[in-house]
Amino acid sequence: MDIILFLIFLAACFSAGATGAMFPPGPWYEQLEKPTWTPPNWLFPVAWTTLYVLMSFAGARVAGEAGSGYAMAFWALQIALNALWTPVFFGLRRLKQAIPIMAMLWVAVAGCMVTHWAIDVWAGLAFVPYLAWVTVAGALNMTVARMNPDVEIVDMTKI
Repeated sequence: MDIILFLIFLAACFSAGATGAMFPPGPWYEQLEKPTWTPPNWLFPVAWTTLYVLMSFAGARVAGEAGSGYAMAFWALQIALNALWTPVFFGLRRLKQAIPIMAMLWVAVAGCMVTHWAIDVWAGLAFVPYLAWVTVAGALNMTVARMNPDVEIVDMTKI
């Protein structure tokens, strides 16, 4: 594995993750009704840091390998969707509109797992926890949207 590639992928991950700092959950999220199985708040930064390291590891192992075009395309798609979801859900408070983004993210992460696995088993395995996390996050997004149908969205004309 090339350490420079790893650091480039890690920078991409933490750049996408910066949307979490730009659009933090805040008091409005704390007041939402959430299912009893919602992970505790402290788990989110721990999980995302771990996932970002695994994603970077996988990308660095596969980048530059013969036949890695689809793997890299799925990697780019998943990190873009990862970066998009937070501003839509937390920034704009569009809980229902975040669901299709989460669904596309799930498909992109599954695509990463499959295409990376075809090139390097360890790289494919590195996406398994991410797919599990996105599955839970998607279920949580849908449940929170269903439990809170009257959330006031952010009016962009007033910003």
